[in-house]
Amino acid sequence: MSVAPWPTIRSEDLGGFRIFHLRRDFKRSPRTGQEHDFFVLECPGWVNVIALTPDRRIILVEQRRHGTESLELEIPGGVMDPRDEGPIATAVRELREETGYEGRNARLLNSMAANPAIQNNLCHAILIEDCELRHPTDLDSGEDLVTQVRSLDEIPSLVHEGRIRHSLVLASLYYFELDQRRRSPAP
Repeated sequence: MSVAPWPTIRSEDLGGFRIFHLRRDFKRSPRTGQEHDFFVLECPGWVNVIALTPDRRIILVEQRRHGTESLELEIPGGVMDPRDEGPIATAVRELREETGYEGRNARLLNSMAANPAIQNNLCHAILIEDCELRHPTDLDSGEDLVTQVRSLDEIPSLVHEGRIRHSLVLASLYYFELDQRRRSPAP
């Protein structure tokens, strides 16, 4: 048995905001025939960047997050710009803007649904290796970031202590861990 699609009866545009567009979809349950409404945040795609230095240290950023009114330790990342050629190009751009670092061998680790209950976008986890500081930062007017370079061995403690707690950052770090396990020969 599988879950059948819910036909859309109609949609209403509820407004556009700087970082998302809100719509209301009216759909019919294939199981009950009843109509229900659902709110959808239409958002551009995002990237999260696992950036490693040549000695395999990870580049992190600390920034104020206004939703939780907290200082968060995260990996670099941001919103995909329509001018970017794709998630990898966005990741390279965001890493340079937020930290001044550039690297090589940028590749997609995986993509995840940001919050599929209410959002239509994906967040892409990108690995960039051999990163070196080559430029000054170029922060947006709404960003204040401090770059940190930490040992990969510190990540589990930073997660356990709640220092790194952004769910999409955690998921990106997990995709990185899975990638490393897959690439490492079994003992």
